[in-house]
Order: sequence, then structure tokens, then C-alpha cells
Amino acid sequence: MSGGVVLGPDGLARCPWGLEAESMADYRAYHDTEWGVPVRGDDALFERICLEAFQSGLSWLTILRRREGFRAAFAGFSIAEVAAFTAADEERLLADPRIIRNRAKIAAALANARVAAAWGPGELTSLVWSFAPAGGAGRRAPRTAADVPALTPESTALAKELKRRGFRFVGPTTAYALMQACGLVNDHLAGCHVRAGGR
Repeated sequence: MSGGVVLGPDGLARCPWGLEAESMADYRAYHDTEWGVPVRGDDALFERICLEAFQSGLSWLTILRRREGFRAAFAGFSIAEVAAFTAADEERLLADPRIIRNRAKIAAALANARVAAAWGPGELTSLVWSFAPAGGAGRRAPRTAADVPALTPESTALAKELKRRGFRFVGPTTAYALMQACGLVNDHLAGCHVRAGGR
């Protein structure tokens, strides 16, 4: 969609994706309460990295509707627990209908957990947030969805650094989606009630 904000049935203006007809309730809740809210904490960011990778090539709605299944299957996205998963766990995940059963994405999640588990506490959080654009608070609000980039120099650099350190399935577009979702950038459109609320 390339338009600006859209009024919802409750009279509040939202980014157009937050009101997609067939999934309005799911997207609206995510848009209003979670997307763009700053996320810190290694396990919380690990969850988002995993979910963004699983979303690649699919709709975000597919991930939202399976999120609790993902959390159950991946031990609440505890880095330490997922890093200890065995080959038997990988096979279990491949048979779990609550998640996206993609071998490469599952293997990437496990490999990424093993990489992150070797780091010190808070290191993943510090790394991700070190790529937040300087002066992001003063960045001009996008007016339409067409003004929102698919990737940026910062997301390209973040993806490159994560890959250098051993992460998989973290290209520049996935890294930018992570930055949007976790509040490193604010891509709520000008006029969106969430943006107007101070986020």
C-alpha cells in the first residue's frame, strides 16, 4: 500500500497495514501495542530475530497467528535453552505444526542461539542497539507507506555484523524489519495515532 494513514472503525488513524481487512484485529493489536516499541533484552531480541527470519517470504500475519506456538516450541526463545537443542529437537521442530516447518530457518535459529549463547549478558542487545540511527528521534516521519524504506545503511551494516559473528538468515531487509519492530526506528506514518502518542 502506498497511501497515508487510514481511519479505523474506532476513529483512530493508523498505518494502512494495521487495518488490512482480513486480519484487522491481529494487525491492529500488533500495530497499536508492539510495533515500534523499544525492545531490549537478549532473549526478547533473539525472539524477534527468529520471527523476522521465519517471516521471510511469508506474511507477518502468518507469524503473528503462530507466535505462541513458536514460543512453546522454542522454549520461550531462551537463548541458553535453544542453544542446547539437539538434533532430536531439530527433528521435533520440523514435525511441529504450530510453527513454520522450514529446515533452513529452524537450523538458523538454533545456530544463532549457539552464537549468542557464547556472548556475555547484554551483548546481543548492545550490538543491535549500536546500529540505531544517530538522531533517530529527529528523523522526519514518513507520510506514506511508499516513504518507508525496505533497508537502510544501518540495517545493511547490522546484517553484515551479525553475519560476521556467525548469525544466519539476517539480510539487510530482515534487519530493517527488526529495527522497525523493535523501536530502533519509528516508521509509524505521520498522523498515525501511535506516533502521535509519543512513540
